[in-house]
Amino acid sequence: MDNLLGILLAIFISPLAVLLKRGVGKSFFLNIILWLFFVIPGIVHALLVIMDDD
Repeated sequence: MDNLLGILLAIFISPLAVLLKRGVGKSFFLNIILWLFFVIPGIVHALLVIMDDD
């Protein structure tokens, strides 16, 4: 996934960005919880996942 697209998705729809980068897993469910209850930490988590070089 292109980093620019990933960053934009992370800002607006962070669970979708994490889903596209890592698939369904721990990071995805953690991001959904963070995004639903605390939007800013969800965005930060998604940005960290997108910028990770693994």
